[in-house]
This record gives sequence, structure tokens and C-alpha cells, in this order.
Amino acid sequence: MKTSVNICGIEFKNPLIAASGTFGFGKEYSNFYDINVWGGICTKGLTYEKRLGNPVPRIAETPMGMLNSVGLQNPGFKGFVEEDLPYLKTLDTVVIANIAGSVVEDYCRLAEALNDCDVDMVELNISCPNVKEGGMAFGVKPESIKNVVGSVRKYCKKPLIVKLSPNVADITENARAAEDNGADAISLINTVSGMAVDIYTRKPILARTIGGLSGPAIKPIALKMVWQVYNTVKIPIIGMGGISSAKDILEFMLCGASLVQVGTYNFTDPYAPLTLLDDLTKLMADCKIQDINSIVGDLKER
Repeated sequence: MKTSVNICGIEFKNPLIAASGTFGFGKEYSNFYDINVWGGICTKGLTYEKRLGNPVPRIAETPMGMLNSVGLQNPGFKGFVEEDLPYLKTLDTVVIANIAGSVVEDYCRLAEALNDCDVDMVELNISCPNVKEGGMAFGVKPESIKNVVGSVRKYCKKPLIVKLSPNVADITENARAAEDNGADAISLINTVSGMAVDIYTRKPILARTIGGLSGPAIKPIALKMVWQVYNTVKIPIIGMGGISSAKDILEFMLCGASLVQVGTYNFTDPYAPLTLLDDLTKLMADCKIQDINSIVGDLKER
């Protein structure tokens, strides 16, 4: 039974990637299990300069997921290279650096700096809803996507993934803009904008009022957008949005995802990849799937 996947010339031992922002740099989870089981790890979003993130409260629970407004808290490029990358280099898994910025030049500067670092791929985060400048502002219109992806492409020598926002009118236009301007792969979806209210204080729960909704509540939206983008572009897709079972993984791959990222489920089950991988091989056997790659985009019409 084959569960390995190759995209952009990079070999993943299985289709599971720890999603950016939900796994840090892996050190905390390594105290509980061998994190080499992951097919890949996508780092916490990096900016060139260190960021402290948004004020607290930054997290709110919802009936089917969570709202967050962390705001790209990270150690910056220097801190990443000195403190986190040496550890990541000891792992036998694909390492993806998720990068963000306030202006296009920030993305370009960081992408160029990463050329000489031992990361396998770069994920361009142009869809974070939790920062005042940059983030989602770059990822909601084809024109701005063309600008930032085309600019970063000139500096980035690594395989380039572009992470798209669901908070748009037509996801296919943005996916096409990313592909046409140098993306090697597309990941989607980032969180959906939302808010939570405290009825006793009559105030928003999050300090920044609005946050990003993730978890099972957004899975139907993510499946639709993965399917739409699969039928629009030719480059590989990495799907994410509420994955918490082996069945979810197969659903995303049938809709067109070659790989999947697991995010919020890491918080509800710290042993997420162990559970998912064990259940995935059992479910593949039940569904008579010998090669996980064979089902990518194999969604039938009704």
C-alpha cells in the first residue's frame, strides 16, 4: 500500500503535513511522540523581523472549531536560523517555511534569505486575516496576488507554495493568478473571518475583535474550494480546513488535494498524526486503494 506523495520534486513519506501556526516548530510535540511520522512540517509563519503578535485574548472556542487572532508571533529570520532550524534539520521529514510580511519587499527579502537555508519548500502566506498590514490584503484580489507572487518568484529558488484565503468572491481567479505568476503549488484554505461575543461584558472576546475560524466548521467550504481550484489549475494542491479523520483526508484528495495539512486537530488530539495514519491505511484497505495518489481528483459527477 503506497502512501508516499511526490510534488514539485519533493518526496513526502505520507500526505500529512502539520499546518502552519498549529505546530510551532515541532519541539513541544516531540516530547510526546516521534514527530518524524509527519510527511511534512510547515513552520509557524515567519517574518523577517521578530514579532510579538496581537494582544490577548487571542483564542476563542466555537462549537465546531476555534477562532484565533495570534497575529504572526514569531522569532524572525535570525531567531529561526539560530534556534529552530538546527532542530528541524535533524528531522526526517519535509520542512516548509511559511513566510509573511507587511509589504511585498518583506516577502522578497525573506524568500531570498531562505535560499541558503536547509528548508525544502516555501509557503507564501498572503491570506492571514489577523494582521493590520499585509497578510490577507495581498491575497484577496488577482492583481495583488500577481504582484506579490511574481515579485517573490524572482527571489525564491525553492519550490513555492501560495496559500490562499477563502474570504474572496472567486477563489479560481486567485488560484489562476498564483499559477500564472510562478507558484509551484497552491495550499488552501486559510481561516475564515469570524468573531465571538461575550454577552456578560457585551464586548468581543478577541482583543482584536475579528479572528480566523478554523476546525470542522469550515471543512465544507474548504472541500468546495479545493475542488474548484483543482478544476482550474494544473499545479498541485495542498488542502486543509477541519481535517480530523482519515475519511476527511480521502474527501480532500478526491476533490483534488495531493497532500493535506492538519491544523486545529493538533489541539484537540496532540497525537493527531498517529491516529490519522493508522486509520488512513485501514480505510484505504477498506476502500481497496493501493496507491493514495490514484484517488487525487477522482470525484465523480452525480
